[in-house]
Amino acid sequence: MLNLQKTTPLDTDYLESLGFVWHTDSDESSYICDELVVLSEEEAEAYYEATNTLYDMVVVAAEHVVENNLFHDIGIPFNLVEAIKESWENDVHWHLYGRFDLAGGLDGKPIKLLEFNADTPTALFETAIIQWAMLKQDGLEESSQFNALYESLLNNFKRLVTLEENVSTFEENYDGWGFLFSSVKGNAEEENTVRLLQHIATEAGYETEFAYIDDIEFSAEEGINYKDKNYELWFKLIPWEDIALEESDLAMILTNIIKNQKAIIFNPAYTLLFQSKGLLKILWDLYPNHPLLLETSFEPLAGQTQVKKPVFGREGGSVSILDEKAEVLESIEGDYDNHKMVYQAYTELNTDTQGTSYQAGVFYAYEACGLGFRKGGKILDNMSKFVGHLLR
Repeated sequence: MLNLQKTTPLDTDYLESLGFVWHTDSDESSYICDELVVLSEEEAEAYYEATNTLYDMVVVAAEHVVENNLFHDIGIPFNLVEAIKESWENDVHWHLYGRFDLAGGLDGKPIKLLEFNADTPTALFETAIIQWAMLKQDGLEESSQFNALYESLLNNFKRLVTLEENVSTFEENYDGWGFLFSSVKGNAEEENTVRLLQHIATEAGYETEFAYIDDIEFSAEEGINYKDKNYELWFKLIPWEDIALEESDLAMILTNIIKNQKAIIFNPAYTLLFQSKGLLKILWDLYPNHPLLLETSFEPLAGQTQVKKPVFGREGGSVSILDEKAEVLESIEGDYDNHKMVYQAYTELNTDTQGTSYQAGVFYAYEACGLGFRKGGKILDNMSKFVGHLLR
């Protein structure tokens, strides 16, 4: 069973002073657990190594999709294919950060890739700031975590200019480019996550600004404009597939902005390849029976328990666990039923004495850099809780 350690709950006024306002779920329970997952240095190192390996594999799989024109196969909207190709072929379109969701890794359970949240991953604030504050409050050693997420993001922002591992040349190469950060109006979690990233970029040395997406002017010829200023760099916490499906005119304009080199967008359009759960099937084709992968197909898997999930979805929506006869054992309703589906072999998550499931999330920013956990049912949904960790 998992090794858990109780902590003192963080005061809500303190959380809000940090800008963390989504601390209470709709049932009035705390979103942040008053416990830590205790793991060994060896277990943390295994998460680190697995995540770095998986990222390299994902890049190979994405290249396979591009070279063989498999965009439709993995559910990529046709109106983003050109933007994906343009961003894939030019190094300036740097992947800022993503989060791998992993099963296992504790109690001797093997690490398995569930999916890669490569475009608009959440839990950034929780992982980088809140779980560190949990250790600090209880007088625990603040360095006793696999958590260099803040520093890794700071350095990766600098790499948008240096385009290499060495970030020491940032200041001499930075040409005063403006960096605009955006979210939609009315979502405090997304806005404050974006504002945290803006804060890190400012600390890295950029001239930054925040704007809601509705207040920005987009032009294929002029680029991205806010308050009569053009921005060469734009970060959006708005999923590429939502832009493709709900804002097709904007998708076309952004494609032309990329082609005309009027701005660089983060995360790049090609991260939609990584984000698609259809890529899990490509990974299995390229690396059959790899120890970090679960068998995945576009058709139900014969004779085994499996998870049916949409290629694009959020928070467990439209996900089902199926038995060996492909009959539903458990499911969560969602808005993604019309998406293409993949079927992934089922694997047990780590559980506590009550049978509650724990799923690891490892952030990647140039390398694996930060671990956090979510806990909930067999299918983690929008009522799952964030759990910090402690290395022993």
